[in-house]
Amino acid sequence: MSKALSPFERSHTVSCAVLVLFIMSGKQSRKSFLACLSLLVFSISESSASVSGECLADADCPTLTAPEQPIPSPVVVDLATVPAQLLSLAKLSDVESGPGVTRLIFTDSDAAGRAYVRSLMEKAELVVREDAMGNIFGRWVGSEPTLPAVGSGSHADAIPNSGAYDGTLGVLGPIEAIAALKRAGFKPKRSIDALMFTSEEPTRFGISCVGSRAMASKLDAVYLDSLTDILNPDHGSFRNAALKAGYANNTLNTKDMLSQCSLGDYGAYYDSFIELHIEQGPELEEENLSIGVVTAIAAPAALRCSFTGDGGHAGAQLMHRRNDALIAAAELSSAVEKFALDTKSDDTVATVGVLKVGPGAINSVPRTADMEIDVRDIDGERRDKVVSKIISRGQEIAKKRNVRWSHEIVNADPPATCAPKVANAIEAAAKKLKLSSKRMVSRAYHDSLFMSEVAPTGMLFIPCHKGFSHRPDEFASAIDIKNGVEALALALASLSLA
Repeated sequence: MSKALSPFERSHTVSCAVLVLFIMSGKQSRKSFLACLSLLVFSISESSASVSGECLADADCPTLTAPEQPIPSPVVVDLATVPAQLLSLAKLSDVESGPGVTRLIFTDSDAAGRAYVRSLMEKAELVVREDAMGNIFGRWVGSEPTLPAVGSGSHADAIPNSGAYDGTLGVLGPIEAIAALKRAGFKPKRSIDALMFTSEEPTRFGISCVGSRAMASKLDAVYLDSLTDILNPDHGSFRNAALKAGYANNTLNTKDMLSQCSLGDYGAYYDSFIELHIEQGPELEEENLSIGVVTAIAAPAALRCSFTGDGGHAGAQLMHRRNDALIAAAELSSAVEKFALDTKSDDTVATVGVLKVGPGAINSVPRTADMEIDVRDIDGERRDKVVSKIISRGQEIAKKRNVRWSHEIVNADPPATCAPKVANAIEAAAKKLKLSSKRMVSRAYHDSLFMSEVAPTGMLFIPCHKGFSHRPDEFASAIDIKNGVEALALALASLSLA
């Protein structure tokens, strides 16, 4: 039995027949030919309308979807804007004169810095909010605001006598990236946030990344309350300092404060996150590359340990009778270097960053030697083996040199692996801008380490002069800043459409 023709097929057949008859007739009137051709086009359009939403042939038809908002090109960032903003922020320092920037969390200069960041967010017409711990969010609301957003941010607090670029580039850069996307006419699907994290540096409370730890629900209230506030050692706490700065007013206690700052389950609040940062190392500059695409973030294990001897007068205490705490510490310091080198991996680093000797007099045999040791790696298991070797060697040295030994592991956060989709977005942005790039690891500690517990996360590095950081002569050039912010803008745009 023959198959019935569809309305489209019947109309198409009639129209084709008319056109064929015209050709066979030999008539050469252009006007008549166009009339027949118009009839064919009209019959196709009419029959298509009569079966709107249906497939017009037996073959499989592609699914029709609304066209995506194209990634804008070019996205232009002014060469001078962000560098000028960075220098303006650098002027807001706890120390008005002298080299570098000092901006401890919740000080007057920190409050002024926060106000400056909020003003830039408001100028960019972002929706600004602050949580109970002082994390600042500036949101560009997308066309589908209920979807998990895309975030980008860093910190603005600064250790004593540091530079103008560490952290702050990752705070101001996203604001300008959003402004550039707006100027280019881009419309995000997912909302895009610019963030300023609170208390990334450990200077005031002895712990890094307080704000991002809280967002990731990785901070214990009892532990946070136990930390000493170096600006108020007798009665201070993080929550008290936050209250004095105008935060945490609607919280019952530290536990409630932390709970209010949590961003919930993985991927619930953010679909992806990028941190823009100076490299804090020399690789990009030495290799003449513009962009670093971070694949992994090293995490430190922090170790406090002490040797205690009996001391004595430097003249009266004979050499064979001494149990010198400093000599024991010196021996362990040498072992720390050896254990890191023994791994044969450039990604393993170990540092004796603090050594305090008591009583600290030239004519006294050292009685105490207190050490703080930092071991970092992108491989958590390898790092922890180095820590174990350090502890074992400390015990051996103490026994050999007849001194007392104690140790405490302060923290051992897990390293983070960056999300492929975020790394790919950064790499694609660099390629679109014709910027040279390489994949690399971050050996420094960043808020992204904890944001990787919140959402798929990546980092975008730009070169800094000689790799200098945490010092007054820290510097990134205007062209490198421009390149980084433009690459960030394109990566954010791409991720916002995912």
